[in-house]
Amino acid sequence: MSVATGVALAVADAVWEQIKVAGHVSDEHLSILEHLFGKNMLRACKILDEGGVRRVTGAPSGRSLFLVMGESKRKEEYICFPEHLCTCYSFFYDIVGRGEQLCCKHQLAARLAEAVGQHQEMEVTDEELAHMLAKL
Repeated sequence: MSVATGVALAVADAVWEQIKVAGHVSDEHLSILEHLFGKNMLRACKILDEGGVRRVTGAPSGRSLFLVMGESKRKEEYICFPEHLCTCYSFFYDIVGRGEQLCCKHQLAARLAEAVGQHQEMEVTDEELAHMLAKL
Protein backbone atom coordinates (compact mmCIF):
# COMPACT_ATOMS: atom_id res chain seq x y z
CA MET A 1 0.00 0.00 0.00
CA SER A 2 1.38 3.39 -0.95
CA VAL A 3 1.73 6.21 1.56
CA ALA A 4 -0.94 8.22 -0.27
CA THR A 5 -3.37 5.31 -0.08
CA GLY A 6 -2.63 4.83 3.62
CA VAL A 7 -3.23 8.52 4.32
CA ALA A 8 -6.49 8.53 2.31
CA LEU A 9 -7.77 5.50 4.21
CA ALA A 10 -6.80 7.05 7.56
CA VAL A 11 -8.66 10.27 6.66
CA ALA A 12 -11.69 8.23 5.57
CA ASP A 13 -11.65 6.21 8.81
CA ALA A 14 -11.59 9.44 10.83
CA VAL A 15 -14.56 10.80 8.87
CA TRP A 16 -16.53 7.55 9.30
CA GLU A 17 -15.91 7.76 13.06
CA GLN A 18 -17.08 11.40 13.17
CA ILE A 19 -20.26 10.44 11.30
CA LYS A 20 -20.90 7.54 13.68
CA VAL A 21 -20.47 9.78 16.75
CA ALA A 22 -22.67 12.54 15.30
CA GLY A 23 -25.30 10.08 14.04
CA HIS A 24 -25.65 11.98 10.78
CA VAL A 25 -23.65 13.11 7.78
CA SER A 26 -22.73 16.76 7.37
CA ASP A 27 -22.03 18.51 4.08
CA GLU A 28 -18.37 18.68 5.12
CA HIS A 29 -18.25 14.91 5.67
CA LEU A 30 -19.81 14.29 2.26
CA SER A 31 -17.40 16.69 0.61
CA ILE A 32 -14.36 14.94 2.09
CA LEU A 33 -15.68 11.48 1.23
CA GLU A 34 -16.58 12.55 -2.29
CA HIS A 35 -13.07 13.93 -2.74
CA LEU A 36 -11.56 10.63 -1.55
CA PHE A 37 -13.90 8.24 -3.36
CA GLY A 38 -15.24 10.27 -6.30
CA LYS A 39 -18.26 9.00 -8.19
CA ASN A 40 -18.49 5.90 -6.01
CA MET A 41 -19.52 8.06 -3.04
CA LEU A 42 -22.40 9.58 -5.00
CA ARG A 43 -23.50 6.13 -6.14
CA ALA A 44 -23.29 4.85 -2.56
CA CYS A 45 -25.57 7.66 -1.39
CA LYS A 46 -28.07 6.71 -4.09
CA ILE A 47 -28.04 3.07 -2.98
CA LEU A 48 -28.60 4.15 0.62
CA ASP A 49 -31.39 6.58 -0.34
CA GLU A 50 -33.15 3.73 -2.16
CA GLY A 51 -33.00 1.49 0.93
CA GLY A 52 -30.52 -0.87 -0.69
CA VAL A 53 -28.54 -1.87 2.40
CA ARG A 54 -29.37 -4.75 4.77
CA ARG A 55 -27.30 -6.01 7.67
CA VAL A 56 -27.66 -9.76 8.15
CA THR A 57 -26.80 -10.95 11.65
CA GLY A 58 -26.37 -14.57 12.65
CA ALA A 59 -27.81 -15.84 15.92
CA PRO A 60 -26.60 -16.62 18.45
CA SER A 61 -23.05 -15.55 17.42
CA GLY A 62 -23.87 -11.96 16.46
CA ARG A 63 -21.59 -12.17 13.41
CA SER A 64 -22.81 -10.03 10.56
CA LEU A 65 -22.38 -9.06 6.95
CA PHE A 66 -24.12 -6.62 4.66
CA LEU A 67 -26.19 -7.30 1.58
CA VAL A 68 -26.00 -4.30 -0.72
CA MET A 69 -28.17 -3.82 -3.78
CA GLY A 70 -26.50 -3.18 -7.11
CA GLU A 71 -27.58 -0.46 -9.50
CA SER A 72 -27.99 -2.64 -12.59
CA LYS A 73 -31.39 -3.56 -13.98
CA ARG A 74 -31.01 -7.03 -12.46
CA LYS A 75 -30.81 -5.52 -8.94
CA GLU A 76 -28.29 -8.05 -7.75
CA GLU A 77 -27.33 -8.12 -4.08
CA TYR A 78 -23.68 -8.29 -3.14
CA ILE A 79 -22.25 -9.70 0.06
CA CYS A 80 -20.16 -7.00 1.61
CA PHE A 81 -17.79 -6.63 4.53
CA PRO A 82 -17.45 -2.84 4.37
CA GLU A 83 -13.80 -2.54 5.35
CA HIS A 84 -12.53 -5.66 3.60
CA LEU A 85 -14.47 -7.24 0.74
CA CYS A 86 -17.37 -7.02 -1.69
CA THR A 87 -18.49 -9.73 -4.11
CA CYS A 88 -19.11 -7.27 -6.95
CA TYR A 89 -17.12 -7.27 -10.18
CA SER A 90 -15.73 -3.78 -9.51
CA PHE A 91 -14.12 -4.88 -6.25
CA PHE A 92 -12.14 -7.63 -7.94
CA TYR A 93 -11.36 -5.72 -11.13
CA ASP A 94 -10.80 -2.09 -10.04
CA ILE A 95 -9.59 -2.59 -6.47
CA VAL A 96 -7.85 -5.94 -6.26
CA GLY A 97 -6.78 -6.32 -9.88
CA ARG A 98 -5.84 -2.82 -10.96
CA GLY A 99 -5.58 -1.00 -7.63
CA GLU A 100 -7.36 2.02 -9.09
CA GLN A 101 -9.83 2.63 -6.28
CA LEU A 102 -9.84 2.39 -2.50
CA CYS A 103 -13.21 0.60 -2.29
CA CYS A 104 -16.39 0.02 -4.27
CA LYS A 105 -19.73 1.83 -4.00
CA HIS A 106 -21.26 -1.12 -2.15
CA GLN A 107 -18.63 -0.95 0.59
CA LEU A 108 -19.20 2.79 0.87
CA ALA A 109 -22.98 2.35 1.04
CA ALA A 110 -22.59 -0.26 3.80
CA ARG A 111 -20.17 1.91 5.81
CA LEU A 112 -22.43 4.93 5.48
CA ALA A 113 -25.53 2.92 6.40
CA GLU A 114 -23.77 1.48 9.44
CA ALA A 115 -22.46 4.88 10.55
CA VAL A 116 -25.89 6.54 10.47
CA GLY A 117 -27.95 3.45 11.35
CA GLN A 118 -29.90 3.59 8.10
CA HIS A 119 -30.15 -0.04 7.06
CA GLN A 120 -32.63 -2.83 7.31
CA GLU A 121 -31.91 -5.52 9.89
CA MET A 122 -32.28 -9.20 9.15
CA GLU A 123 -31.57 -11.98 11.64
CA VAL A 124 -30.78 -15.51 10.51
CA THR A 125 -29.32 -18.55 12.22
CA ASP A 126 -25.57 -18.97 12.22
CA GLU A 127 -26.08 -21.96 9.93
CA GLU A 128 -27.96 -19.82 7.39
CA LEU A 129 -25.22 -17.20 7.58
CA ALA A 130 -22.61 -19.90 6.94
CA HIS A 131 -24.56 -21.06 3.87
CA MET A 132 -24.58 -17.50 2.54
CA LEU A 133 -20.83 -17.29 2.99
CA ALA A 134 -20.25 -20.71 1.45
CA LYS A 135 -21.56 -19.29 -1.85
CA LEU A 136 -18.56 -16.97 -2.06
